[in-house]
Amino acid sequence: MRLYLASTSPARLATLRAAGVEPLLIDPAVDEEMAVAIAGSLAPTDHVQLLAQLKAEAVVGRTVDGAPIDGFILGGDSAFELDGVVYGKPHTPEVARERWLAQRGREGQLHSGHWLIDHRGGAFRGAVGGVSSSFVRFADVTDAEIDAYVATGEPLEVAGAFTIDSLGAAFISEVRGDPHAVVGLSVALLRTLLLEFDVSWHSLWNRGL
Repeated sequence: MRLYLASTSPARLATLRAAGVEPLLIDPAVDEEMAVAIAGSLAPTDHVQLLAQLKAEAVVGRTVDGAPIDGFILGGDSAFELDGVVYGKPHTPEVARERWLAQRGREGQLHSGHWLIDHRGGAFRGAVGGVSSSFVRFADVTDAEIDAYVATGEPLEVAGAFTIDSLGAAFISEVRGDPHAVVGLSVALLRTLLLEFDVSWHSLWNRGL
């Protein structure tokens, strides 16, 4: 049983590998900002669910190393919610610094959307989705810590301008909920989605066995 990951996120890849799954990677090449603009105003959970679905659907019909996709396709997306506002990737140091000044010492929610397509046998057989959310509390970091972190470049291309599995870990004081949701891929939710197709989680294990 193969899992195709429609994502370029190193964190999602590392999460799957740590859980015993070596996926086949496909860049979905979805224009996220354009998709959100077309969709209009969305609730945070609908926001990440839509983008996860678009990413998974974008790779249907493609081939990997000349072979058609035969297995499950997983698309994922994450966004951070603070004071009812959804924040994606800051992209620039200026925006990342502004985000950190606003969120230090406070709590927000990280939402991770998942969309799983059953493409066994090289044909579409169904799809299911779900969102996993967790509360994240930030330490009351100093201006110097924010500047040093932003200067690394790490927060520029991650939702909410922070990570919990790398340099940003020291600046997170508490997580309530699924910790993997903060990384961007909930293995617990993925297991549940697979069960919708009567597929066991351990059937994906293909690393170190």
